[in-house]
Amino acid sequence: MLFSPFPLPFTFFLLFFQNRKLVLSLSKYRKLLKLSRPLYLLLAALTYTLGARGPAYLGKPFQPILFGLGLAVVLLAQLNMAWLVEIFRPHNEPLVEGETPQQKETLRNNLLIILIASLTTYTILTYLLFTNYQLPLTTFYFLIFSIVLTFANAIPPIRLVDRGFGELTLAAHIAYVIPSVAFLLQTGENHRLLTILLFPLTALALAFFLILNFTTFTADQKYHRATLLRSLTWERAVPLHHNLIIFAYFIFAISPLFGFSFSVIWPAFLTLPFGILQILLLRHISLGGKPNWPLLTVTALAVFGLTTYFLTLTFWLR
Repeated sequence: MLFSPFPLPFTFFLLFFQNRKLVLSLSKYRKLLKLSRPLYLLLAALTYTLGARGPAYLGKPFQPILFGLGLAVVLLAQLNMAWLVEIFRPHNEPLVEGETPQQKETLRNNLLIILIASLTTYTILTYLLFTNYQLPLTTFYFLIFSIVLTFANAIPPIRLVDRGFGELTLAAHIAYVIPSVAFLLQTGENHRLLTILLFPLTALALAFFLILNFTTFTADQKYHRATLLRSLTWERAVPLHHNLIIFAYFIFAISPLFGFSFSVIWPAFLTLPFGILQILLLRHISLGGKPNWPLLTVTALAVFGLTTYFLTLTFWLR
């Protein structure tokens, strides 16, 4: 039966939360929620939905059960990525500001136990997908790539997040790997439509995460974090950011040359004014102007998030 293994991971969670010694206080739940990066989960769900609705443009029927199972798998993968980064965070860095060493160790241990349950659930759901739907190897490769990115990003000695590649890994996972999994689950085969949509979206995602580096630059210097910005320096990071925005909209603009109707792609240009504003705001800061970090962050999030949303809505309505 399709859902017969489901009670196993749920039982794992139930036994965990029934153990009085491991029950977390409300404040610790808030800390766990923060460390789960809920914004990244929301973005992952959004890009997954885009990938799942893209096949409708190609005349493929929508498969709701595969959509639901796949969504659970990719969200767990994104959660695992966030939690692993925190579990292996260097000891000189706090998990949450203002915590004591004892609180940090307790939080890390609790996070590790929940991670084990999450990885167990991920494995079971992946097993269900392949045993019940005979998915092609291409889908399996992308799921394996997702796991490889998750572990390589966080676990020493590779730990890409400490080598200046964490933002690139995150952008690739959310904007390329996750929607690719959704697309392949629905179609069983790759298509050039994926390239046209996901390359520019990955560029916009990387620009967003680079903006987040600017906003945390002072703290990153304090704890010697090897972010993409600190690896590149401001002099190279600012032009890179601008080029990522320009590249994304250029690829969208030339998409009709690859056989796609502009009526499908044009909603992406609704966010072009925000993209221009994003460039102007960062340029103003780089020239010594007073920074408005909240406005810049919201603008960068709008460029990536709304572009994905408008494209998803277009495919959903077609």
